[in-house]
Amino acid sequence: MAGVRLISADEHVVVRTRTHAKVLVWPAVGLVVLGGLIGSGAAIVPGGFRPAGQVVVVCLGLLVVVWLVLRPFLRWATTTYTLTTHRLITRRGILHRSGKDLPLIRVNDVSYDQSLVDRMFGCGTLEVQTAGENGTIALVDVPDVEHVHAVMSELLFGLAPRPETTEPEWT
Repeated sequence: MAGVRLISADEHVVVRTRTHAKVLVWPAVGLVVLGGLIGSGAAIVPGGFRPAGQVVVVCLGLLVVVWLVLRPFLRWATTTYTLTTHRLITRRGILHRSGKDLPLIRVNDVSYDQSLVDRMFGCGTLEVQTAGENGTIALVDVPDVEHVHAVMSELLFGLAPRPETTEPEWT
């Protein structure tokens, strides 16, 4: 909620989200596989090396779990995108925090990109073209990217979502 605490009195949060949870699929699969490997590894330690060998297997397994499972989860949990009426705020990082505040008046264009997998998960990459030296900023794995794109376009350009077009009636 750090981004929310730092907004001005006339500024309102429009969208606040984190990256899509699809980034946790492989760490979840890895956790299940590692659990099986750690259990199997501890079970096949020869009798002469027990229990010290089992402790070593479990400790090494836990280190791998922290690296391959806990680290991606913490990265997901600490990466946020906040769109307010005045700016786009990004925050990320576990031990080393970084953030960007991009005033909406510096945004020239906003677009989104969705691969087939992104469309299945309902997320995508929001690409924000700025007037600054950074050029284009890509926000990866934004949930419901089409909605976020529409809201941001409305804030930037005052474009109301188009009503569904109807076929003209032939008389």
